[in-house]
Amino acid sequence: KAVNPTNVMGASKRIAELYCQALDVQRSTDVGTRFVTVRFGNVLGSSGSVIPVFKKQIAEGGPVTVTHPDVTRYFMTIPEAASLILKSTLFSKKGNIFVLDMGEPIKILDLAKKVITLSGLSYDDKEKNSVKIEFTGLRPGEKMHEELYSKKESIIKVDDDIFLINDEGLNIKDFQTMHDSLSQILDNFSDKKAIEFFEENIDGYSNDSSGD
Repeated sequence: KAVNPTNVMGASKRIAELYCQALDVQRSTDVGTRFVTVRFGNVLGSSGSVIPVFKKQIAEGGPVTVTHPDVTRYFMTIPEAASLILKSTLFSKKGNIFVLDMGEPIKILDLAKKVITLSGLSYDDKEKNSVKIEFTGLRPGEKMHEELYSKKESIIKVDDDIFLINDEGLNIKDFQTMHDSLSQILDNFSDKKAIEFFEENIDGYSNDSSGD
C-alpha cells in the first residue's frame, strides 16, 4: 500500500518507510539500532486476513463478499513471511528497503471459491448446497491490484526470494522538515491541505483507486 498510494493509510506507510530509512542513514554515523524496512503482501492467517472473514460468512450461510471479480492480491504464509523478514536483515545496508518475492498475484474471487469448496459447499447457485458470492465494488482508495515496487524504483536481487530497492531515501534533517510541515497541517485539521501535501511529497500518490 506504500507504493503509489491511493489512500491516507498507504501514504502514512510510505512516510514510515522514509522515516526508517532516515534513521538508518543517521545510524551509519551514530552507532545504534539498525532500521530495516521489508515490503510484502497479505499474510494468510494473520490478523485481518480475508480467509477468516470468508469462513464466517460461509458459516452464516452467505453471501461471501468480494469487491470485484478481477481484484488480485499477493499472499504468503506466516512462516514464509517471518523467515524472509529475518533473512532480509542479513543483506541490510544503509537505508535500504527490501521486497519479498510473493509469487504470482491471486484473484480474491478464486480464493473465495476455494474456501467455499473446502467447506464442502458449492458456489454454483444451481446446486442445493451453494453459497452465493456477492460483488460489493471497490471502496474509496482501494486498489484493484497491489504493487510491491514502483516503476521509478531500481531493484536488485540479493537472494532467491529477496529483492533490494537501491535507494537510501532522505536524511534525518530533510525528513524532519517534511514531518514538521505535515504535523502543522494536521494540527490545523485541514484534510484538503493534507491531501495536497501527500500529492507534493509522496511519490505516486493519487486519489485514483483504479490500481493500474
